[in-house]
Amino acid sequence: MQIGPYLLRNNVFVAPMAGVTDRPFRQLCKQLGAGYAVSEMAASDPRLWASEKTARRINHDGEMEPKAVQIAGADPAILASCAAFNVERGAQIIDINMGCPVKKVCNSWCGSALLQDEPLVAEILKAVVSAVDVPVTLKFRTGWNRQNKNALAIARMAEDAGIAMLTLHGRTRADGYSGDAEYETIAAVKATVSIPVVANGDITSPEKAKFVLERTGADAVMIGRAAQGRPWIFREIDHYLRTGETLPAPFVSEVRALMQEHLRAHYAFYGDYMGLRTARKHIGWYVRDLPGGEDFRQRMNRLESCEEQLAAVDAFFASQAAYGDRLQYGLAAHKLAA
Repeated sequence: MQIGPYLLRNNVFVAPMAGVTDRPFRQLCKQLGAGYAVSEMAASDPRLWASEKTARRINHDGEMEPKAVQIAGADPAILASCAAFNVERGAQIIDINMGCPVKKVCNSWCGSALLQDEPLVAEILKAVVSAVDVPVTLKFRTGWNRQNKNALAIARMAEDAGIAMLTLHGRTRADGYSGDAEYETIAAVKATVSIPVVANGDITSPEKAKFVLERTGADAVMIGRAAQGRPWIFREIDHYLRTGETLPAPFVSEVRALMQEHLRAHYAFYGDYMGLRTARKHIGWYVRDLPGGEDFRQRMNRLESCEEQLAAVDAFFASQAAYGDRLQYGLAAHKLAA
């Protein structure tokens, strides 16, 4: 699959998730088989560009290409300036967020709230595409609510504006992450436009990824929450799509080494104080559904140094070898929604 001049190695993508898909996690997902990843949502307000949070979210130093930055806002001119600013800093693809359902974002008339104002959507798309010489993509939802679905209109508008790729989460803003994803809407969008379409929502296993691609005709799938604590899901899906074979769970020894790599990169990226605290959620995702995982998570959350946290995680995964060479996890995939 291709986005502009960039040929991607496969069609299994990492969804942008605020507070999750930072540079260390994106890099790990790419190492473990993801063909493409987009940064966390970055604010378009220039007053925030120098803030520590935004600076981290647009930091792609050493990251595998292509480097994609997602921007969010409601003002066409400000979003255009933000896109140009990020391209100057090395962004190779700009993604516009019109999919976030979070109240804090929607109350600022950003994210999926924009779907209520189609003329404004058209202005934003044209302004951002005109402002940069790199591919611009769009992530959006099927509509504001079930009574007001306009995915087809938005898709046609995006193609006309020069958007290079669409990612559609098969829910409305009002749905949040509840209910089942609307794969029929994704299929209708794919049949309507000629640009690539990526299916997002409820893709939690290799089998589900294959089903969604066949059901929708989409060019790729995007995985969100199912990758939390399970970044190897990308190679599992890619392998299954290519061969029809299911990979076994990863070796305990591999995950033990991956945890060391991920946590060290995480501490280096955030610094010890914030790194220790923000790593706790990642560790919690990794150990959930593993023998002794919940008890370990509660103990780990009381540790107050990176060295203690790193050693505790290493000891926990070393102990998992007592249950077998491979991880004995029972991830409740049917309860997750990307």
